[in-house]
Amino acid sequence: MRLVTFGEVMLRLAPQEFLRVAQVLPGRLEATFGGGEVNVAVSVAQQGGESAFATALPDNAITDAFEQELRRLKVDPSLVQRSKSGRFGIYFVETGANQRAGTVTYDRDHSSISLAQSGNYDWDRIFNGATWFHITGITPALSQESAGAANTALRQARERGIPVSCDLNFRKKLWRWKAGVSPVELARQTMRSLAPLVDLVIANEEDAEMCLGIHAPESNVEAGELNLDGYAHVARQIVRDFPNVSRVAITLRESISASHNNWGALLFEAAGDAVHVAPTDAGGRYTPYEIRNIVDRVGAGDSFAGGLIFALNTKGLDDGATALRYAVAASCLKHSIKGDFNYATRSEIEGLMKGGGSGRVQR
Repeated sequence: MRLVTFGEVMLRLAPQEFLRVAQVLPGRLEATFGGGEVNVAVSVAQQGGESAFATALPDNAITDAFEQELRRLKVDPSLVQRSKSGRFGIYFVETGANQRAGTVTYDRDHSSISLAQSGNYDWDRIFNGATWFHITGITPALSQESAGAANTALRQARERGIPVSCDLNFRKKLWRWKAGVSPVELARQTMRSLAPLVDLVIANEEDAEMCLGIHAPESNVEAGELNLDGYAHVARQIVRDFPNVSRVAITLRESISASHNNWGALLFEAAGDAVHVAPTDAGGRYTPYEIRNIVDRVGAGDSFAGGLIFALNTKGLDDGATALRYAVAASCLKHSIKGDFNYATRSEIEGLMKGGGSGRVQR
């Protein structure tokens, strides 16, 4: 496989451990990189696949450092376009603990990708050799220009017969580029126009409602109550509304607190009307991973998407049920890793799939 992803990367600034920004400024913040689509590209590369990341960034030393980081992580940086306009976006993240939720503060207005027109990209070069394309709903949320570029990217992939996955990824702090239109209304207008170009839709309980107007009945994730039949209904409704969609994956997060979540997922395959859930017990009943001491949940959804894409394109992992189990295990491990990127390897992920979740030191 050769995965190509397209979107914005940002400089991620975070206090150490569970400190708050107000506690450390003026002072030191840890600087790393992160962003929905690049997170997926890193996941696939770390698990043994080939991936490349396409974006627009300013021609400066921060971009130099980012390209160097991509090379270190085995992601092809050759599709990074240097721009004469715009800036490198930034976001600040505080890790939540117990009853205090984590927070994200964006500083990404006028970033290079938000200013770039679709005609600025060399789509022939971007899709040369690609066998899978991935994007998220974050990219079209940035600006009218990036929404147009996302539309063009999907159409270019579609014309070339390249399978497309899209993680809806609703971000309520974005979707503000059209005056007089609410973020939810703008997200629905835009994402429902893009969905006919997608093969695999990835979402959570909020994304499907906010981006597509499809609600899972009788579920309360904050109270720890999930209705799996309701999520299967959501997946089927997405396929009914968009017959081009062959698979729908829905992550299932139950937030007991910021530090304690239950984690799993559902995969619907239109062919055969098949519904898979993971993880399950020996009797096939849904039994989510219970994650009691979360290190960092930012990027967990992206690590799920990366694991699913990798598995669906890897012999021995590519049937729906196995691919889902792999993706859920990959994203479960991400909760133990600081930063946006998932450094879990294929062997570690398969070890967890087989029940090796005790955390014992591997010697």
